[in-house]
Amino acid sequence: MNRKQVLLNVAAFVAFSTVLTAAQMQTPASSKAGDSSAAPTVLTGTVSDSMCGAQHMEKGKSAAECTRECVKGGTKYALVVGKKVYMLEGHEAELDKVAGMKAKVKGKMSAETLTVQSVVPAMKMN
Repeated sequence: MNRKQVLLNVAAFVAFSTVLTAAQMQTPASSKAGDSSAAPTVLTGTVSDSMCGAQHMEKGKSAAECTRECVKGGTKYALVVGKKVYMLEGHEAELDKVAGMKAKVKGKMSAETLTVQSVVPAMKMN
């Protein structure tokens, strides 16, 4: 190999290595598929529905009745924590039992959705 070709090969190697390093730096460490090491999230709030949130719209009905009617109508269960509303996925039968009540919900958080693993009414928490 002549000197010009060696320099071109070295330059190509350095450029390729730089691109790989930059791509690796952009990838979050927690994005590994099947990463089960993430600790579950535990939130305490009022079980509601995604349409009403903290302000129930059914006049003359309790928060529990309104939540159940909205869920029957196609909305999802939600958890109101302060001013924030989190969508809840799964465990609908357990969520139905605590509709309109304060509860402790444990699950895996993804954006604004909590995939429910367990639900405990607030009155049973110690």
